[in-house]
Amino acid sequence: MEVTGKMLLIVCPMVFLSGLVDAVAGGGGLISLPAYLVAGLPPHVASATNKCGSVFGTAVSTFRFLREGRFHRQAAIVSAAAALLGSALGTRLNLLLPEAILHYVLVVLLPVIAVFLLVNRDFGLKSRVDELSPEALLVLSGGVGLVLGAYDGFFGPGSGTFLILAFTALCGFDLVTASGNAKVVNLCSNLAAFVTFAAAGKIAWAVGLPAACFSIVGHYVGSTMALKKGSKVIRPMFFVVLTLLLVRIVADLTVA
Repeated sequence: MEVTGKMLLIVCPMVFLSGLVDAVAGGGGLISLPAYLVAGLPPHVASATNKCGSVFGTAVSTFRFLREGRFHRQAAIVSAAAALLGSALGTRLNLLLPEAILHYVLVVLLPVIAVFLLVNRDFGLKSRVDELSPEALLVLSGGVGLVLGAYDGFFGPGSGTFLILAFTALCGFDLVTASGNAKVVNLCSNLAAFVTFAAAGKIAWAVGLPAACFSIVGHYVGSTMALKKGSKVIRPMFFVVLTLLLVRIVADLTVA
């Protein structure tokens, strides 16, 4: 397909913003994917090209979290492996059940999560991981990866945000470490999708490669903010992502 300067002017700034948000609190696809669609890419090409940008950007922010040691190695490995299995199961489940079921659940769940974060202002400020045995931590991490991997395969939007919240609430990580673990999981799932789409020839490289550069910069800026400011910047960004996700879901239900 022909790529114009107008398309890049629409996509690249939004992909930068998407990368920044994604590096801090996950959910960047809620910004980037609509940008590709507005630019005129067909839905399947937009989804594939979106992975081109996100996989390179996520790799940068993941590397920065790993270099700073802001992740839990064993938990990250177990949850990433479980997420790959869960994603495959979720994709199969998508063929059997209508997405509207999950939409109605999320319409109720998202405001509850927002209220929980407002009430619990100390959420994720301190690590509680030492309260768990190593075995329990790995089981919980695997469960988080499996369930949210299935969510990612079934529906997808906001999975990075839910991973951070789940790692914090269930595994006891502080928000920064939870974000580091979530990025390892996201990188694995994004890489698998990217390779699949690339092999199938679905990526519009003339758009995807420039967008990837902007995604890298966005993830670099966002990861710097998250690593330096911690929960002070991550918590507020959660509300932005949750609001975007709620708007997306309500719009889907309205159209349906």
